[in-house]
Amino acid sequence: MKIKTDDSVVSLIDPSLLFRPEKIYDGKPIEAFRDYTVDENDPIKQRVKRTYYEMHSKMTVDFVKGKMAKWLQFNHFKTTIKDALIKLNDLVDESDPDIDLPNIVHAFQTAERIREDHPDDDWFHLIGLIHDLGKVMAFYEEPQWCVVGDTFPVGCKWGKSIVYGDDSFKDNPDTYNTKYNTEYGMYEPNCGIEKLMMSWGHDEYLYRVLLHNKAKLPTEGLYMIRYHSFYPWHAGGDYGHLITKEDDKIKQAVLKFNQYDLYTKSAGIPDIEALWPYYESLIDKYIPGVIEF
Repeated sequence: MKIKTDDSVVSLIDPSLLFRPEKIYDGKPIEAFRDYTVDENDPIKQRVKRTYYEMHSKMTVDFVKGKMAKWLQFNHFKTTIKDALIKLNDLVDESDPDIDLPNIVHAFQTAERIREDHPDDDWFHLIGLIHDLGKVMAFYEEPQWCVVGDTFPVGCKWGKSIVYGDDSFKDNPDTYNTKYNTEYGMYEPNCGIEKLMMSWGHDEYLYRVLLHNKAKLPTEGLYMIRYHSFYPWHAGGDYGHLITKEDDKIKQAVLKFNQYDLYTKSAGIPDIEALWPYYESLIDKYIPGVIEF
């Protein structure tokens, strides 16, 4: 299978070399991932900055409520999980500084590294494959800034570790709304992560889609999907005043998954056609048939 990029077609790499970056490239150090420094001469960094600034300017409590009212009716389209995944061949994530390839490549990169390290946990392989599937909203008139990227709670003071910091929120009206701009905002102390209203995006949407369609995935896997982009919490250490001790099990699940989501982005391109039969069997096992989105 050939994978489309914006300007070219990428030849497949020998599958025996996949998923260990040092075998394909010179290697990419951990500190080189998630580099959000501003570089006026780097078009990818400029694209990423524009995406986040627009997101942070417009992601208000009212905006999130509106998107939830729109998308959680699950009446936009019906399709199989496989066909939804194939759509991601036409999506390059505008918020991601680490990869400039279609999202379906990242899906298989993640899934196959998980499969290598956890061969007996087939549900975990499937989580790796579908974790970004909520990005299909971008094909239904949603701009990428409200589909992709890191997530954060709305309705309280912005976390210190959110990428691009306070400057990116200067045009967001909730920054100046006294109901929302304090440490607790509209929440109670230690209310728990599942009571937070997260910024709208692919994490929350896919989580809700899976619940609505009665996917047979374990709760641990659903946590991985719902909070994998909540970097200000699981990586930045923010929002501890809103979290409970019981939420630690959610964080552990997310961190277990996160290493595969992030550090496979410098790996090679999988032979997707050869891998489909295995993953179709997992889809049939855990999320069969036509799904309501």
